[in-house]
Amino acid sequence: MRALITGISGFVGSHLTEHLLNSGGWTVSGTVYGDAANIAHLRNELELYEAELSELATVRDIIEDCRPDAIFHLAAQPIPSLSRHDPWFTLETNIRLQINVLQAVAQVAPNAAVLVVGSSEEYGHVDATDLPVDEDTPLRPTTPYGVSKIAQDYLGLQYHLSHRLRTVRVRPFNHIGPRQRRGFVAPDFASQIAEIEAGLQPPVMTVGQLDVARDFSDVRDIVRGYALALAHGEPGEVYNLGAGEVHTVRELLDVLLSLASVPIEVRRDPARIRPADTPKIVSDCSKFRRQTGWRPHIPFEQTLADVLDDWRAQIKTNL
Repeated sequence: MRALITGISGFVGSHLTEHLLNSGGWTVSGTVYGDAANIAHLRNELELYEAELSELATVRDIIEDCRPDAIFHLAAQPIPSLSRHDPWFTLETNIRLQINVLQAVAQVAPNAAVLVVGSSEEYGHVDATDLPVDEDTPLRPTTPYGVSKIAQDYLGLQYHLSHRLRTVRVRPFNHIGPRQRRGFVAPDFASQIAEIEAGLQPPVMTVGQLDVARDFSDVRDIVRGYALALAHGEPGEVYNLGAGEVHTVRELLDVLLSLASVPIEVRRDPARIRPADTPKIVSDCSKFRRQTGWRPHIPFEQTLADVLDDWRAQIKTNL
């Protein structure tokens, strides 16, 4: 089987690459734009295309050249908070790249299976009566990022209906793990702890809202789900993908602080509190589990220990 991963060098793409190569039976190609450090240890096993995907002709040429059986489209602007500051960049990037991938597949590889990656941010404002969130929960996005993901999601449906493409849509909930960059809660906390341990900043952490509760999964479990989605998912269908349990941001912080080698003071910073933050969201993934048999394997505490160790290694390397 030939896989093409757009955004292969990103946080999720690098873990998906490792999963497919370790699974056996896959040859893997990918698109790279910018830093490729996350896949440096795999470069000899990959066919890479250094390309920016905003032009249809570029995407078509790549797909025509590698003739993939499966396309995992991960290239995107992934940070919800950034979309608040620059909405159009997020909308233009995420929608344009998704259209280009689907249009190119329709033109030169109509038999390829395509994973369209949405987000739990599509659900946005969730009432307590909506919990747990299933695929029929109303979409009420609270960020431009959430809107962009709805557009990607429904483009996947549209191209299935109008072109009969084998698109499978997933809505992953929060996923964390090694290699995730700053801009998300776990690496933001872990990087501060690693810098404090290395003596690069005073033993004080600044935090925002701690009482929100989220459905956190390990990225390594999520990428297993992505592979299963294309192997066993029904084309045209949409599936939630998450742990099905919640942890508050305070719990996440407490676990990381318990792993720190030095005492650390925590201070609230009102500037870090996000507007329109949904207090609690948890997934109902029963549809996906029935379809694929997927279950998360990696405990929350293990994930956070791995995140912190990853940031310690990064800080040490940069000293």
